[in-house]
Amino acid sequence: MSSDTRSRILEAAAGLLAQSGGAGVRMSDIARRAGVSRQAVYLHFDTRAELLIAVTRHIDEALGLDARLEPSRAARKGAERMRAYIAFWGAYLPEIHPVARALIAMQDSDPAASEAWDGRMAALREGCAAAIAALDADGELAPVWTADIATDLFWSMLSVPVWEALTQQRGWSTEDYVDRVQTQALRTFRGRGKG
Repeated sequence: MSSDTRSRILEAAAGLLAQSGGAGVRMSDIARRAGVSRQAVYLHFDTRAELLIAVTRHIDEALGLDARLEPSRAARKGAERMRAYIAFWGAYLPEIHPVARALIAMQDSDPAASEAWDGRMAALREGCAAAIAALDADGELAPVWTADIATDLFWSMLSVPVWEALTQQRGWSTEDYVDRVQTQALRTFRGRGKG
């Protein structure tokens, strides 16, 4: 089977997830939309979980995830890394939100969706941990925090429900979200007066 077929399957799955909000997307639906047989889908992906995980990675690749993370990864100071990571996430989340929302909606009843979403959240936490570790290495992590607990809080600050509440319910723009979360995160983790 060709990589073109694989790509068509991934595009079809991403489109259906975004369109349906995750409700009732079956392998046969994905096959139909991709213009292939259900058997062809299973030739590329042994399980539904494997397919959903591949969809998230496909989206990351299509959106240039590694290049977009480069400013954070290349930052020389912890505060700079934290700012860059928040800027990346604030711009990236609106683009992946339809599929993210679908996976979140499905995770309680669909183990495959749960596995795919857990992988995404683990990757987000790794980025948060790297920013906190850089702040700690600079000697700027406030003494009230351990790196692990600070990472937990930072990760929760960047969660999809928090982003949805601020941008969709309260109407914050992406720029407002990025600026305010950067300010709050640095004040929280560096201590008073160091925003």
